[in-house]
Amino acid sequence: MEINVFRDKIFTEAKDMGITELELYYEKENQFSCEIFKGEMDGYKSSTVNGVSVRGLVEDRMGYAYTEKLDDESISFLLNNLKENAALMENEPEEIYPGDERYEDIDFYSASLAEVTPEEKLDFLKEVEKKIYDYDSRVIQTDMATLQDTTIEKAIYNNKGLSLKDRNNLLIVVFSVVVKEGEEIKSDFHVEITQDFHSLDTDDFAKQAVENVLSHLGGKTYETKGYPVIFKNIAAASLLDVFTSSFSAESVQQGQSLLRGKLGETIASELVTLTDDPFMKESIESRTFDSEGVATRKTAVVNKGRLETFFHNLKTAKKDGVTSTGHGYKPSHKDTIGISPSNLFIEPGEASYEQLYESLDEGIIITNLAGLHSGASAISGDFSLAANGYYVKDGKIISPAKLMTVAGNFFDLLHDIEQIGNDLKFTPMGMQGNIGSPSLKVKRLSIAVD
Repeated sequence: MEINVFRDKIFTEAKDMGITELELYYEKENQFSCEIFKGEMDGYKSSTVNGVSVRGLVEDRMGYAYTEKLDDESISFLLNNLKENAALMENEPEEIYPGDERYEDIDFYSASLAEVTPEEKLDFLKEVEKKIYDYDSRVIQTDMATLQDTTIEKAIYNNKGLSLKDRNNLLIVVFSVVVKEGEEIKSDFHVEITQDFHSLDTDDFAKQAVENVLSHLGGKTYETKGYPVIFKNIAAASLLDVFTSSFSAESVQQGQSLLRGKLGETIASELVTLTDDPFMKESIESRTFDSEGVATRKTAVVNKGRLETFFHNLKTAKKDGVTSTGHGYKPSHKDTIGISPSNLFIEPGEASYEQLYESLDEGIIITNLAGLHSGASAISGDFSLAANGYYVKDGKIISPAKLMTVAGNFFDLLHDIEQIGNDLKFTPMGMQGNIGSPSLKVKRLSIAVD
């Protein structure tokens, strides 16, 4: 059954059953992925998953239900389950949002990406893999060679007149390259994210993938002490990702954020502006409305070091006596409303990545971090993480630095940012939205060598 027909039927039946307010949330995800190994297809998947959920008021109590089927039987199933659940609820009901006066009119969907055939995608992977092996004799394997194309449609309707739709699509290509020199073996990932498949250059992709991992060969051990540190963009974005929940009003209200009570205060270097932009192109997280139907807007969470706002949904906003920031979020139709940013990033500065380290007498560049799930506390801000990177002396990269652990406190680090690069990049596998950062030069952090 088409979603519009399903919507009309469920609203009519809900009214007959005494459900005074009703919201219908719809989500559909199409996903294609393929993998290769040494020139042969190693995996192939094409799937479509859709589902709906409902929230509704029955005698001033809110009930919930969801299903993956859009048929007449599902309408009865959803409404009966909603009424049963509502009878058990004792908490104050959530709000069914009537809508805002204005929503941005933005199409995040790329029709040209949708027209790329599976054969073209597979041929691209094979050509990149071949060029990776041909690029340097030290390449011994590609542990991963995969392409994923995702399209997500979302819609919210309610019997207060709200009717909203968004559609996004995006392509991700990932290669993990393994190189060997003597007895030393190194591996690393290279990722490209785009809506413009035909802009991907196989020669450039292979070069970047191989050069990146080759740069880690010949690592040396350096002295354990405090160093000025440059977090390269992806490493900086990965670290920010861990602590994004600290800016959620939900975490603040639950006493799980050190930012509680600090609105209006300076919490970072004046160089730092932390922005959430829901209208970015080429992001699967971009949206014109949140999961509650609130219009999204570009928001400066931190402006020149000053904490301006937290991320709010309707529930947290009501508790704090403010307006929702449009960050109500449900990961899927099955989930309840939480909070998440869309495209959160530190605004870039003017210096190039090279200019950041050319000013160092001695320092460390961190290129990537490991142990983010276990080695960092979003509540305290403390982190102690395994890291890869380079040793810098007199403004030049001397060699890779191996067996490093970088330790500090994220909130102290924000104050200690001395310079921000112009090389903004987003982490491809963020835990909380699409998180990005340029390279960051930090005054000093503890670097330990195992």
